[in-house]
Amino acid sequence: MTTTRVTSPGRNTSAIRTSSAAGQMVKGSVRNGGGLLVGLLRCGHCGRKLRVLHNGLRGVARYVCNEASASHGRRIKCIAFGNMRIDAAVSAEVLRVIAPLGLEAALEAIADHERAGTEVLRQKELAMQQARYEADRAHRQYDAVNPTNRLVAGDLERRWNDRLADVARLEDELRVLQESRPSAITDADRAEISALGAELPRLWNHPAASAATRKRILRTVLEEIVVTGQHRWKTSATTERLICDLARVVPDPSIACILNRLGVRTSKGNTWTQQRVGAFRHDHGIAVYRDGERAERGEVTLAEAASRLAVSRMTVIRLIKGRLLPAKQACIGAPYVIRETDLDLSIVRHAIENGRAVSVDPRQGTLEYQ
Repeated sequence: MTTTRVTSPGRNTSAIRTSSAAGQMVKGSVRNGGGLLVGLLRCGHCGRKLRVLHNGLRGVARYVCNEASASHGRRIKCIAFGNMRIDAAVSAEVLRVIAPLGLEAALEAIADHERAGTEVLRQKELAMQQARYEADRAHRQYDAVNPTNRLVAGDLERRWNDRLADVARLEDELRVLQESRPSAITDADRAEISALGAELPRLWNHPAASAATRKRILRTVLEEIVVTGQHRWKTSATTERLICDLARVVPDPSIACILNRLGVRTSKGNTWTQQRVGAFRHDHGIAVYRDGERAERGEVTLAEAASRLAVSRMTVIRLIKGRLLPAKQACIGAPYVIRETDLDLSIVRHAIENGRAVSVDPRQGTLEYQ
């Protein structure tokens, strides 16, 4: 299982910021090579940043956290896995998230561009109107001057010519803006832009797209990924619980026999042996069964219960099946675990004394002999 924290426009997120091996969360520099998530992965077991190991093949790497063996002396690593599957899964999720956001941003950018173009055009039209007003005003002032006043007339004429030049310049600029102004986006254009969302995976996997580019994109939208998962050879939780329960009543060889009789296999499909049971216990911190452990807990086996009650083992089984004598069994074929104090229950003693522990099967009789 992988927990991912993704940031996107308009969405508040809270990233996990635990200390890294250097004491602070640092993503590191973007480089080419395998492992798109270098610097983004944090071990969910110890909180350390994962390292990346390259094996020399293009795009192939391995993410590893050795903190468990380095600091805690455990036999196994915290976590270690190849980069190909998780890189592909995270990339697909990021593309899924950013595809609609990117298209929405593209449409918004087009709309903003259209609005900006319209505003520029309006401002240019207002400027030209003002220039025409100033030119007309300068013309009226020139006409109103006495022609004999050559000095004033010459100054007003130059001012009029300047205003006319401003009008001509603004008319040219306005014409260029009107000719280059993009047409409003249509529904067909919007549909075409929306269709580009399907092209993101192809662009992402294009040979021209470098690993460094992909890493920059991932680091833009990802803050951190906390990894805790399990590998493909993980033994089922049911088997783990069963071994844990059996280890409290029988030793490793007996556990292997019980599992094999039930048809339970190891994570790789092998049968169980004493060595495999022992290795599994060691890796999962399950204590080995000790002689006398049941007695310390005040528990007896089926044979011990039969001896204490002075009856046969089948009689004890009938008492258990009849729910007169409480007993636990980890699974079919596992030893019954009976509390020693339950042997003294009055219901158990009365059942034995009154013959209620005898089978009611009419085909079974009682043979008395001396």
